[in-house]
Amino acid sequence: MALITTGNGFIRDLEKHGALGVYVPLEGGFEGRYRRRLRAAGYVALNLSAKGLGDVSAYLTGVHGVRPPHLGKKSTGSGAAVGDVYYVPPIVNSQLEQLPPKSKGLVLWIIEGHILSDQEVEFLSALPSIEPRVKVIIERGGDRAFRWMPLQKTLLAS
Repeated sequence: MALITTGNGFIRDLEKHGALGVYVPLEGGFEGRYRRRLRAAGYVALNLSAKGLGDVSAYLTGVHGVRPPHLGKKSTGSGAAVGDVYYVPPIVNSQLEQLPPKSKGLVLWIIEGHILSDQEVEFLSALPSIEPRVKVIIERGGDRAFRWMPLQKTLLAS
């Protein structure tokens, strides 16, 4: 890896493919440089962890219910009862509404992506074709140097 990287190839591939799978060194630090390059290119990045996403399509693009943890306590009538469900708006749509006017789009940077199923990765690779202002980057594993490939190709490799 070059000491100073411009990230032009990375951004060009992201715009071409819409979704990338990245392999990052386990000691970290390299992905921060690429996030800064994305921000300088006019993208807004949203960092998510794959752990706890649940149903990826519902969480990102649909209104979904969230149940609070009961923590072993019974409801006393005030606050959240055991059966209560709170409804959360779609993350992607609410973030797109808040984008600055001159922004190129939203980049979902998902860490710990190695735990995602093939079906979830297929949905995430198709998301940029559903919503063109959204780009997806998933950390698929570790490597000695920061490298990337189209997200569809990471399915074949796994």
